[in-house]
Amino acid sequence: MSKKSLSIEAITIVILALVMIFIIPLLISGYQLNLLGRFLGLAIAALGIDLIWGYTGLLSLGNGIFFALGGYAIAMYLKLQLPAGQLPEFMTLYGVDHLPWFWKPFYSFPFTLLAIVLVPAISAAIIGYLVFRNRIKGVYFSILTQAATIVFFNFFNGQQKLFNGTNGLTDFKTILGADINTSHTQWIFYTLTILLLIISYILCRYLTTGRFGDLLIAIRDDESRVRFSGYNPTGFKVVVFAIAAILAGIGGAMFTVQTGLVSPKLMDIAFSIEMVIWVAVGGRATLYGAILGALIVNFARSFLSAQFPDIWLFFQGAMFLIVVTVLPQGLIGLSKSFWPKKMLSGKSDKQLTTYSNVEK
Repeated sequence: MSKKSLSIEAITIVILALVMIFIIPLLISGYQLNLLGRFLGLAIAALGIDLIWGYTGLLSLGNGIFFALGGYAIAMYLKLQLPAGQLPEFMTLYGVDHLPWFWKPFYSFPFTLLAIVLVPAISAAIIGYLVFRNRIKGVYFSILTQAATIVFFNFFNGQQKLFNGTNGLTDFKTILGADINTSHTQWIFYTLTILLLIISYILCRYLTTGRFGDLLIAIRDDESRVRFSGYNPTGFKVVVFAIAAILAGIGGAMFTVQTGLVSPKLMDIAFSIEMVIWVAVGGRATLYGAILGALIVNFARSFLSAQFPDIWLFFQGAMFLIVVTVLPQGLIGLSKSFWPKKMLSGKSDKQLTTYSNVEK
C-alpha cells in the first residue's frame, strides 16, 4: 500500500471516528446508540475472524469461546463491586459461603484488563498448538473448533455455583465507582469501543501488509509450498489464532458492559457461525468488509427480528446463501466491480507474487 493510500485511509478513519463519537450521539436515541456500541464490539471480533479466515485460510467456528471469555472476565470484576465481605447474589442463592479462589484476583481492575487479553490468548494458543502441530487444517480444523465450543459451553452452563450457569452474569451496578447504567457511562463505553475498533483495525492492517501478510496469504493458498520454502507455518498460525482470540475477547468485554449480560449462549455454536456470516457478507480478506458485515447483519437482524419475530432467521439464512452463491467476495467485492479499473490495477497481482516475496 502506497504512502498516499495510507494517508487517505488515516484521514478517513479520523473523520469517521470524530463523526461517530461527537455527531452520531446527537442524531439517534440512547437505545440506538447503545445498540450501535454493541455492534461495534461485535465488529472487533469480526476483524479477528477475517484475520484468521480471510487471510490465513483457517475457518474457525469457535471464536465465540474467546468472545465469551472476555465477557466473563469483565463481568466477574463488575459482580465483585460489592461491600467488603459480601458475595454475588447468585452464589448466596446456591449456598456458597466463600468466594472461589479464582474470583479473588478480579477485585483488581488492572488484573481484569490483563485477563480480558491473556485468558483468550492463552486458551487459543494451547488449542492452536495442539491442533496445528499435527497439521490439522481445513474442515477438520473447523470441526475441532466447533467441538471446543461444546466443551466450553457445557462447562460454563453447568457451573451454577461458579458462574450462575445458563443465566450467566448480569445486574451490574458500578465500574470504578461510576454507575454503569447512566447515559454518560454508556457513552464512554461507546467511545472506548470505537477507539478499540480503530486500534484493532490498525493492528490487523499492519499484520496483513508487508512480509508477514504475504506469508499469511501464502499459508492460505498453498501451505505445502510454504513448508518447502523453509518456513514452519505452525508458529504463525498459533500467533494469528491467538491474536484473533484477543480481538474476540476485547469485543466480548465491550459487548458485555453495554448489554449488561454475559452467558454461555455466547459460546454456542450458532453464535460462532454468525461471526463467519458477518465476514462473508462484508467480504473476506478486506478488514473493513468484516466491520461493515458485522454492522449490516446485526442491524438487519435487529430490524427483522422486531418486524418478523417468527421468520427473521430465514432472512439471515437467505442473506448468507446469496452471498455464498452470488457474491463470494461479499459486499466489498461487489462494490469493487463498480470502481474504475485504474483504481484496481496492481491489486490482483499481489496473490501472484506472494510466494516469491516470501521466498526472498
